[in-house]
Amino acid sequence: MAIIKDLIRRRKEGTPERAREENSVLSLQRNMNRLFDGFFSGFDMTPFEDFRNELPVFSPRINISENDKDVQVSAELPGMDEKDVTVELDDGTLTIKGEKREEHEEKGKNWHSVERSYGSFHRVLPLPARIDEKKARASFKKGVLTVVLPKQETDGNRRKAISIKGE
Repeated sequence: MAIIKDLIRRRKEGTPERAREENSVLSLQRNMNRLFDGFFSGFDMTPFEDFRNELPVFSPRINISENDKDVQVSAELPGMDEKDVTVELDDGTLTIKGEKREEHEEKGKNWHSVERSYGSFHRVLPLPARIDEKKARASFKKGVLTVVLPKQETDGNRRKAISIKGE
């Protein structure tokens, strides 16, 4: 008889857990859209068009790592430029937001598949260490945003004994 924990896939100690290649909720939503689009296309209707436009369809893949000197954040933003993205650091959180604009559709084309994602995104990332905000820097190269956040230097031991006075 197998024990439940033997059935659960485990990862090696110390290796980061990889995110699924595609968000399962977005995948389900996309499949449901195809199902309903196929059904309603015979009636020349698109009843869920307003709802579909409210869902976020683009969310960049982000990696966060740290060493003894700094925290590094990298975000995959293919098809975007640095002018399309803003990065803010505030009270232990890093906010990355922007918009990936859809290219204008060419008239006269019959589309067979559209898989590229577009839209605005807003990611708020809690940071694993205290950051020296004055030394933070970001760069953008080949569709990858890299943010380097130097850790705030500490004065050694942060523990302090507090004496107790009696009455």
